[in-house]
Amino acid sequence: MKTLAFTCGDINGIGPEICIKTINQIYSPSERKIVLFCPSNVIEEELLVTTHSFSYQIIKDKLPQNLDPSYVTIINTGNYKQQVGKPTIFSGKAAFASLKRAYEAASLKLADAIITAPVSKTAFKFAGIKYPGQTEILAKFSKSKNYLMVFLSNKFICGLTTIHEPIKNVSKLITKQRIVSSIKTLNETLVKDLGKSSPKIAVLGLNPHAGENGNIGEEELSSIGPAIRSIKNISVEGPFVPDAFFGNHKHEDYDAVLGMYHDQVLIPFKMMNFNSGVNYTAGLPIIRTSPDHGTGFDIAGRGIANPQSMLEAVKWAEKIITNRRQKK
Repeated sequence: MKTLAFTCGDINGIGPEICIKTINQIYSPSERKIVLFCPSNVIEEELLVTTHSFSYQIIKDKLPQNLDPSYVTIINTGNYKQQVGKPTIFSGKAAFASLKRAYEAASLKLADAIITAPVSKTAFKFAGIKYPGQTEILAKFSKSKNYLMVFLSNKFICGLTTIHEPIKNVSKLITKQRIVSSIKTLNETLVKDLGKSSPKIAVLGLNPHAGENGNIGEEELSSIGPAIRSIKNISVEGPFVPDAFFGNHKHEDYDAVLGMYHDQVLIPFKMMNFNSGVNYTAGLPIIRTSPDHGTGFDIAGRGIANPQSMLEAVKWAEKIITNRRQKK
């Protein structure tokens, strides 16, 4: 039996809708317990318009220690004004409250994993929440320093050395120490969470042509190459020329790819896996997965949101739960 905790994400986007659609497909009292953290006014409205066949109970207090699997338990995280289709101060506060309550449940071992719906960084800013994303918030909550944003799919797995950073800041953040830490965290999650016995990791360069011997940037010579060469007891190669690496399908030869910045690996990843890729935060004491798409403000409220990526997030979360249990 597994216990999954869902967050509502931004209440003005497609988060509540895809949560209900996903839960409706995975609802199975003999296999899992399900809890959803969401403002009651939002979820009650969504349940009226989104088809579902599961039984549920809304609780306005703390998450019970003994959940009844025959019900989907919805924990009311407050009452927030909903304005479908745009980020607001209220949607930012609601998303943060949902994430905080879900993290608390996981940290208290009341949930085996949390599956987070998409949030808006603009709404977070409106609400005075000074974090660029849920990955950084969860790292702060758990006091984790060596965390890594990882994207999972059956086609390839990739990690990001830097996460939500402006391009102008990336170069100075690419240090030997940071790359070494990222490689070790990625390797650990491949072994512990994904069940790889002897994983092989590829590391991409930062600059065009991977710097071409320092003629188009020096990070490959000063940071990336030295970091790779300093690693012991991990199979890691690079730095590779990014465009040629993906153009020649070299990602198929490795268990995971470590990129230097957000779009460097997420453009090819999403081209191959849109609606089936999953965001995973490696290096945390808890398990957290998420769809690899955004809030969908443009289609919110229309009932057409595709839950496939969140369904994949559930599959990967349960796979990681199983692998961690087997490692104990």
